[in-house]
Amino acid sequence: MNTEKNENTKEESSVVSIEKNSLFREALFQLKGNKSAIIGFIIIVSFILMAFLAPWLTPFEPNAQDISIRKTAPFVSSHILGTDDLGRDLLTRIIYGSRVSLVIGTISVTISLSFGILIGLISGYYGGWVDRIVMRFIDMMLAIPYVLLTIVIVALLGPSLVNAMIAIGVSQIPQYARVVRASVLAEKENDYITAERSLGASNFELMFKSILPNSIAPIFVQATLGVGNAILSSAALSFLGLGAQPPTSEWGLMIASSREFVTSAWWIVTFPGVAVLFTVLGFNLLADGLRDVLDPRMKD
Repeated sequence: MNTEKNENTKEESSVVSIEKNSLFREALFQLKGNKSAIIGFIIIVSFILMAFLAPWLTPFEPNAQDISIRKTAPFVSSHILGTDDLGRDLLTRIIYGSRVSLVIGTISVTISLSFGILIGLISGYYGGWVDRIVMRFIDMMLAIPYVLLTIVIVALLGPSLVNAMIAIGVSQIPQYARVVRASVLAEKENDYITAERSLGASNFELMFKSILPNSIAPIFVQATLGVGNAILSSAALSFLGLGAQPPTSEWGLMIASSREFVTSAWWIVTFPGVAVLFTVLGFNLLADGLRDVLDPRMKD
């Protein structure tokens, strides 16, 4: 009898594995045919390559100053995008700024995703008074505007790049917690969860080995969208003087420090803003494409 059960279990697991592989291949095939996802992916990969290859893409140092060439216009010298008010090469600072922005987006989303998944899993799985207490706390956080909550956290911790990442990550936790909770509530009512529970599976196994892997699609879409939002938020904090501090090559800080030259040297403000625009656009397009592929309701 035990041998037959083991054989049946192996057969079922192999069937599930084949089904998951086929679904993954189907999703990958659909993603390749999604124009917005492809465009977003190309933009993101371009900025990632630019960040990794920064020392080889430009002969200048990001913080090297030369007052004699300050506010040089773009396309008229070896400084392709011109120089800022301190004579620093603008293209170099934008390239190195991609490193800072991508790190901010990745770390911020990692913080919010880690805590959001844990909170959403516990709240959705156990329900009852646990769910009520957790969700009331989440509602309290959502009642405060996202930007205001981020500013308050940074003000309490002190203005710095690290504190800005922490503030952005903490402020986005409610979004991930609600997404995970909704997925868990729908997933835990399925028959396979009941079957696994009757076979003696522990709560930990059910939450992290059964429910979470089957709820990953909306979480993945939200995380992709969250990276763009984190980059935009970090630029806003740096613009207000609460994020990166001089002389860091950070796009928001570059815009803030040169806003007085909007009329006299437009390129100093424009090009860092364009970098923020395209980076956020890339993540938003990729997130939209992933949603179209992974959300079954979008296929109807």
